[in-house]
Amino acid sequence: MDTIVALATPNGRSGIGVIRVSGDESIRVLGGLVRDENLRPEARKTVLKKIYDHEGEIDEALVVCFFGPNSYTGEDVVEISCHGSPVLLKRVLEICLDHGARLAEPGEFTMRALANGRMDLSQAEAVRDLINANSLAMTRQAVRQLRGEFSHRLTPVKDELLDVIVVLESALEFVEDDLPEVEVRGLLDRLSGLESRLLKLADTYSSGRILREGIRIALVGRPNVGKSSLFNALVGEESAIVTDVPGTTRDQIKENFLIGGIPVALIDTAGLRETEDQVERIGVERSKRAMADADLVLVVLDGSQDVGIEDAGIIDDVEGLRSIVVVNKDDLFDKPPNLGALVTEEAVIVSAKTGHGIDELRSSILSMFATDDGGENALDGFLVSDARHYDLLKRSAEGVSEARALLAEGKSEEIVLIGLHNAIRYLGEITGETTTEDMLTRVFSTFCIGK
Repeated sequence: MDTIVALATPNGRSGIGVIRVSGDESIRVLGGLVRDENLRPEARKTVLKKIYDHEGEIDEALVVCFFGPNSYTGEDVVEISCHGSPVLLKRVLEICLDHGARLAEPGEFTMRALANGRMDLSQAEAVRDLINANSLAMTRQAVRQLRGEFSHRLTPVKDELLDVIVVLESALEFVEDDLPEVEVRGLLDRLSGLESRLLKLADTYSSGRILREGIRIALVGRPNVGKSSLFNALVGEESAIVTDVPGTTRDQIKENFLIGGIPVALIDTAGLRETEDQVERIGVERSKRAMADADLVLVVLDGSQDVGIEDAGIIDDVEGLRSIVVVNKDDLFDKPPNLGALVTEEAVIVSAKTGHGIDELRSSILSMFATDDGGENALDGFLVSDARHYDLLKRSAEGVSEARALLAEGKSEEIVLIGLHNAIRYLGEITGETTTEDMLTRVFSTFCIGK
């Protein structure tokens, strides 16, 4: 297999730039760089070496060698920490190429780790997720997957699936009569339990997607209820213009920030009301689209005024959507308005001006996405965050469900086994055991070069 080389740190000027080499010729390539053809480095020992091109010394670098199979890729690996000049790093790469290495493809180091049994495919994808994480919460999830937690959860499911398959295959080959009814009931119970476990794991995707992509929140309400003030209070800075003039916000304003470590995209929308102003009317239409696209809608009411027809209409509009009613301007009233039958859930009382209730609102937002059933689906539990994994888990569960239904109907073992073989194949695609070359190419094309 070719020896590959790539810059493992981002492009640009920096204090240090790391170049990674992997393959059977890694030590020989390093020997060419340091002008020592008889180089015999010690494993995992960092040493200071002078780097040369054909004209002479160009840098001093820290060099560490890892010998296969005890390395990231499972091959001999060399990591060279040079000074972070783009010109220098480019020259070191060129010298490595001159000594027989080739430039690595995106994700090729991790693909070699997969090929050499250093990790499975779900762990390899966790490497990408860890690099791309935009919050500490997503970082923690990626580390758990990188440590093999996802694979460990799938292993007993796959083992039990295989046990059921063996029973049915044996019956198909060696038993002339139908399976005894008591054994069929036992298999049905086992398949029901397997389907439940797969669906339970798949159901964590709704929260896992939030960690990966963030929560998209739309602030809606009639004009002058304090949406822009609430927007600024949640974001923590004066991003939206605040005036006493109704209809100040005519277009969407969006800010990204974190709530409890979860990425949030907050959208301040134009006030919802009937208007003859063409520009404001366009803003109202955009507000309605933002409501439909949001993961959560915050319906803002002015607590210092009676709830009006427009407020009631907005609350009706969000029926069926995940929403929280926020009663603003707590600093202007002694007792919140009676919302009566308008609101089925308890409203959150806040003052965007004084900050009262803002922390409670943040907690309410997070609670909308944390379904706690003993820790499995909570935002701090292990979550499926990749759409590919979610799709394969659902397909596997469907295969088990189809097999269970056919077995209950008394269909032949040969027919029942089709769904079970599909289920085990889908689970194998998550960890890379049954993944096609085309799928691997698509997965690793999303990686950065040098990882």
